[in-house]
Amino acid sequence: MKLINDLGRHTAAHKDEIAAAVAKVIESGWFVLGPETAAFEQEFAAYCSVSACVGVANGTEALELALRALGVGAGDRVAGVANAGGYGLHAMRAIGALPSYVDVDDTSLNMSPELLDRLLKSDGRAIRAVIFTHLYGNTAGLEAVAQVCARHGAPLVEDCAQAHGAVVAGKKVGSWGVLGCFSFYPTKNLGALGDGGAVVTADEGLAGRLRQLRQYGWGKSKYVSELPGARNSRLDEIQSAVLRVKLRHLDGWNARRRVIAQRYAQGLAGLPVRVPLDHTAAADPGYVAHLYVLRTPRRDALRAHLKNQGIGTDIHYPVPDHKQPSCPSESAITPLPVSENLAIEVLTLPCYPELADIEVDAVTGAVHAWARAG
Repeated sequence: MKLINDLGRHTAAHKDEIAAAVAKVIESGWFVLGPETAAFEQEFAAYCSVSACVGVANGTEALELALRALGVGAGDRVAGVANAGGYGLHAMRAIGALPSYVDVDDTSLNMSPELLDRLLKSDGRAIRAVIFTHLYGNTAGLEAVAQVCARHGAPLVEDCAQAHGAVVAGKKVGSWGVLGCFSFYPTKNLGALGDGGAVVTADEGLAGRLRQLRQYGWGKSKYVSELPGARNSRLDEIQSAVLRVKLRHLDGWNARRRVIAQRYAQGLAGLPVRVPLDHTAAADPGYVAHLYVLRTPRRDALRAHLKNQGIGTDIHYPVPDHKQPSCPSESAITPLPVSENLAIEVLTLPCYPELADIEVDAVTGAVHAWARAG
């Protein structure tokens, strides 16, 4: 079976470095908000070219605390997309905020800048923040969305959970918005050995607020809660130590992911499938190939064929946010034809740095066989 993501192979390549980092934490006896977390926060902030990084428990809480830091509260509206797995929706629901969905571009699958501009022109006063998701590690549309947000005075929150290390116009993702949110779930381009997340920012005031929000609202005095809406959401020392090791390899992993994506794109050319954008240029720093996703109206048939060939696949994502049972009925829903169509067309192929060229070719060959069979 060719796995959709082989974490065992990924971790084994650096197991000695990781084991040494974990052993150091165990020997220190300091397991929460200690020197490893402080060092990782400093290193990751520098990597993202911002002044501050605040480690939290996971990527969804990173989004939630980012919205809280901006003062978004119950009944406020947040613009986002409906095709990115529902993580932004869960963050909004946690604080009682409501989503105003913007459909995505049919080529990039990211938020349409034109539709966002239309929303902000018609309802800008009600929109307290905009969440832009770099879906599948693709940053297309970021510059245009940032310009739209700046023009309307809407705070931009980047959901960078699938785009660690991507660069647009010389700037790392996370540094374009007022806040950048990351997940370090194990399958991410930069993944821990468990859950983890972070928010990065160049605004020291927001960073200070985030540090309070992640730990009970404590400020200068321990056990004295100064901020409402705070929680316990801390990145632990072991995960921080592991992330420090992995951060050193991130750019190399991303480069390999791009090569794999390029190989897929070339191998799938001419077949009755579509891929987001034209990922034939392996040197594009704005694309970090977190997932390699193709589109076909015959998605389920292709998936069944690949399963029979021993090839793992997944669907990112099968149910748009506005179709989720948990989506609040009072959400602002405009027509989302592209997002709804994607839910029945997208299929994710195996893509991770340790995937060998011969394995990529085997997957491509299996897709060719499916296309020949009609």
